[in-house]
Amino acid sequence: MGSESKFHEGVLYEVWQKLDHNTILETINGEEIAVLDCGALNHDSAGPDFKNARIRIGNLTYVGDIEIDYDYSDWKLHGHNIDNKYNSVILHVTFENKNNHGYVYTRSGRKIPSVTIANLINSDEIKKIKETHSEEKNDISGILKCSAVAENAPIELRNSHLYKLGIERFNKKCNKIYERLKEIQFLKDAGIKEPVITYDLTEEFQKREFHHKDFHSKEVWMQLLYELLFEALGYSKNKNPMTSLARKADIEFLKKIEKDGVVLQKYESALLHISGLTGALPKELDKDTKEYLEAAELHWNSIKPFYDGDYLDNTQWQFFRIRPQNFPTVRIAGGARILYQLLHNDLIGIITKKIKEIRNIGVLVNSVRSLFVIKSDGYWKSHYVFGERASTDIKYFVGASRADEIMINVILPYFAVYFKIYGHEQLTDKVVKTYGIYEQRAENQIIHNVADALGVQSKVKKTVYAQGMIDLFRNYCSKNKCLECEIGKVVFE
Repeated sequence: MGSESKFHEGVLYEVWQKLDHNTILETINGEEIAVLDCGALNHDSAGPDFKNARIRIGNLTYVGDIEIDYDYSDWKLHGHNIDNKYNSVILHVTFENKNNHGYVYTRSGRKIPSVTIANLINSDEIKKIKETHSEEKNDISGILKCSAVAENAPIELRNSHLYKLGIERFNKKCNKIYERLKEIQFLKDAGIKEPVITYDLTEEFQKREFHHKDFHSKEVWMQLLYELLFEALGYSKNKNPMTSLARKADIEFLKKIEKDGVVLQKYESALLHISGLTGALPKELDKDTKEYLEAAELHWNSIKPFYDGDYLDNTQWQFFRIRPQNFPTVRIAGGARILYQLLHNDLIGIITKKIKEIRNIGVLVNSVRSLFVIKSDGYWKSHYVFGERASTDIKYFVGASRADEIMINVILPYFAVYFKIYGHEQLTDKVVKTYGIYEQRAENQIIHNVADALGVQSKVKKTVYAQGMIDLFRNYCSKNKCLECEIGKVVFE
């Protein structure tokens, strides 16, 4: 079958699941493999496609995972060969294997048979499967049950409900930020270093009433912003390890690093070592990588005595199905540069001053957002991962789209909390007003699908409405709470 007939791997999942018990597959080398149990489809975003499958090769029965790729080469292209999560794979299944390779290898060095199933699919089945799986995996139109009748609700109701949800979503973010602020302050007062000690928030914390005077420590505010920024840089797949990294390599530790001509490089080295990413290096390294790692090791050795925390494991980071410019290595490089601004250029003070002094909201947005557009430099300008040069240079560690997300999800709610705690009501109102009229550059498939379903496409760039669409989808549409939604109450009455 030609390359023009390629179709999504999800199609192959269905073919695999429909195999009869004891279906016999044959490897390139003529070895027969009996499929005893196809396994259970893995619904997580990471790891092999099917779990707990059973196959028989010769007289031996194997229990483990199945990975299904369109092409044999995808095993390496997707990084399965260097990912510990694929060490339990017992069979690699493909649609194409142009060079007739019989095996793939796991990171642990185990040899796994690779088989094709193209011969099990007739043309009629292919046509049928292609028709039923033609929509994109992330298309949510089928989940919005009101898409065909949404226009029966007045446009004013649709808009006002989305606006209301957008404001509610903003307030939820503010509340979450305030709760984390209290946690950081409580841990500081109790002398507990996070995350070395596993702790439960005590009854004392639950009963404690916090006042603005409790939050006088600049270090606490810096730590809070640091965590929020790193979470945002991690996107959905790496936000947890990025947040954990910010808590391990905390402000208290970073402030112990001497400010000299290479302090930025020291921050970068500390973050990469504590992240565990320097512990999974390829055997062959290019010259630039060798030089970078030698310098990074020297920096780390000079600051390691100040660090008494634990480390992340490299397997906690996701690279699979992520655009290279969003790899955690690149985001950590960008994060190190933002950290420098936070620690040495009074980033919080600069933003506070801009919010106080710039009257034009559009000018204010552009001025603050520009602080988070980070141009690339150094080693990571030409590398996405250790040991492999990028085909073209990376222009930005943090681009305009991600800076938009940071403004919406971090900066505006953070400063709404900041000003409210210190009693600056006018500035709090200014921040909320900015959120209400903010027009974002970033695009989101959920937003576009909800907008299409509700007939409010003109609102997709207006942040408060776009955030309302996300909230609507996640808390109502995807949970089948149609009759709890103001729009659903009208169209399904």
